[in-house]
Amino acid sequence: MHAIFERTAVVPVLTIERVEDAVPLARALARAGLRLMEVTFRTAAAAEAIAAIAREVPEAVAGAGTLLRAADVSQAVEAGARFLVSPGFSLEVASAGLATEVPYIPGVATASEVMAARDLGCSFLKFFPASALGGPAALAAFAPVFRGIAFCPTGGITQETAPDYLRLPNVPMVGGAWMAPTAAIAARDWSRIESLARKAATLNST
Repeated sequence: MHAIFERTAVVPVLTIERVEDAVPLARALARAGLRLMEVTFRTAAAAEAIAAIAREVPEAVAGAGTLLRAADVSQAVEAGARFLVSPGFSLEVASAGLATEVPYIPGVATASEVMAARDLGCSFLKFFPASALGGPAALAAFAPVFRGIAFCPTGGITQETAPDYLRLPNVPMVGGAWMAPTAAIAARDWSRIESLARKAATLNST
């Protein structure tokens, strides 16, 4: 996990409706300096999109997000996902994810879920939906209680608010979709996405 996420502060969270958009989208993000990307399992195209990126964009590291069932985990691994992410905590899904050889990140929203995930040996967690759960203030409150636990907050984060999270000692990275807006993907406006991604990539060095 450290080898994949080292020196990464921003992870684009992508919802891909058309498989043919996956490769040009991944290339635009990678050119801008955002090599690590999460493809959400919210669409029928997700698994094929991950497979296409893995096959045709070797400079990119594509993971699978929004994994809600153990079957999603299996499908994501078969597609070639390099990491796995769930939006919440489920013992069944977490067990399936941890049984693979692929880094798995469960999602949490409460202190109780952090404790449950920690009991399974997970020390890197997704905090979702971050802005609705109290944003940086909530994670700052977690820091002295859950020592050794790091979080990747996602949900409602923007270019402007991301630095507020990244300043926290327990937040090495954030996830978001602001650099790959749904409308821009639908319009296949790869130049706009690359421009937004270049700006987001500047957060990697701050």
